[in-house]
Amino acid sequence: MQNNSSNRQKPRIAIIGGGVAGATAAVHLGEQGLDVVLMERGPSLVNGPPICHLHAGGNLYREISQQQCLDLLRQSVDTIRLYRHTVNKRPTVIATPITDPEHPQALLPRLEAVKQAYQAMVQQDACNAVLGAPDEYYQLYERADLERLRLSSQPQEPACMDDWLIPFAKHVDLDLIQYPVIAVQEYGWSVFRLAATAMLTLQQLPHCQLLTNSTLVDAQMRDGQWHLTYHDEDSQPHTLVVDYLVNACGYETGKLDDLTKNPQYRMAEFKAAYIAKWPGEDSLWPEVIFHGQRGTPQGMAQLTPYADGVFQLHGMTKAITLFDDGLTRSPLHSSQPILPDVLQMKLTNGWPDAVVEARTRHAIAHIGKFMPDYCRAYPDGKPLFGAQQIPGEDETLRAADVSFSGHNYARIEIVKGSSALEAARKLIAHWQLADHSTLASIEQQHPISLSHAADRVEQFAIELAQARGYPVELAKIIGC
Repeated sequence: MQNNSSNRQKPRIAIIGGGVAGATAAVHLGEQGLDVVLMERGPSLVNGPPICHLHAGGNLYREISQQQCLDLLRQSVDTIRLYRHTVNKRPTVIATPITDPEHPQALLPRLEAVKQAYQAMVQQDACNAVLGAPDEYYQLYERADLERLRLSSQPQEPACMDDWLIPFAKHVDLDLIQYPVIAVQEYGWSVFRLAATAMLTLQQLPHCQLLTNSTLVDAQMRDGQWHLTYHDEDSQPHTLVVDYLVNACGYETGKLDDLTKNPQYRMAEFKAAYIAKWPGEDSLWPEVIFHGQRGTPQGMAQLTPYADGVFQLHGMTKAITLFDDGLTRSPLHSSQPILPDVLQMKLTNGWPDAVVEARTRHAIAHIGKFMPDYCRAYPDGKPLFGAQQIPGEDETLRAADVSFSGHNYARIEIVKGSSALEAARKLIAHWQLADHSTLASIEQQHPISLSHAADRVEQFAIELAQARGYPVELAKIIGC
């Protein structure tokens, strides 16, 4: 057994779990000069539920509160400033089918509130203008506008919202949607470039130790410190003594809660997104959302563009993104929700090829109902999938960050990745870990994170995508 502890004046913080939450916490704490150990059981960081956009303003969710939308906007702006090479700068188009009981006009008051909040953020700090000009945050399109754009050719580099809407206008059956159609400056987010940025940063931070292929097996509080036991990739045991313990274990957060005797009620939901190639389609696409009632056969359809005709697909139906019994809750005796065996098998052993084929085909057909030519698309890789924890009892919760329990124990439970930086800030504030000025900008606080060149991040992201068995197109920079 090895003991990695030593007498230190600085407190030592262990973060268990290297997803978006754990990786971002390690980056933020490490940039403040704190002594951090990040433990991840996989070979690299940020492997988890599918990420495809920031949810700036929560525009895709009709069911969440306006306050959550404003929280997500603020968090997303900060996230872009920290992870500047991870976004794909293209808008999102929100269309409401004629079969949907809601009307697109119902979204406008919330969009206006988010636009005004973004305007205030930019007036306060010009560096917040990361979602384009506030006056152009969203734009409405009537049918006549789309009919006009249908006759246009998209320029090689789209320069305005109209340019981005051209492929949508050409391919969508305009008889099947209500008007206005809404285009919003909601950007895409590359999970692979996020992983690359975090790993490149942690490699350069002298006070950060990254333990990949490492699994925590025990955690005991003794004499005011956490004594951790973990196994490396060769199943060899090691010990680690730290002052603070951060649980960033994603959907398995409850297991560490149980181990440390810090109970917390939560839910977990298994979700998946699918990868398809649209042959011969070389337009620069916005993301496209066709609203629908969650969990019904008419659930929301989502088309997320990547490079070279590759798209990520969601469909909020139980034949596509959602699953029977996919939303579970903590039982009486444990903080850890238990997924059905068939879903747990997907997490541990992967997917049968026939299931991947069938669900991807369902997703293609779901988009094809509104865009007939998309039915020519074909499956192009394994799904992006994972289970997502939701603290508490509100399954519509989207803006969540951190909670504290026991002695020097915290759990970061984010539903959307853009909440991770806020959670990390709260760790420092609650535990008074650093004596730095809160007036320092994100850029001043994160010089290493912001030093990476875009092409270096992209190349490392491509390597991560290849290592994980995904199309490299998911890692490439798109948009302008």
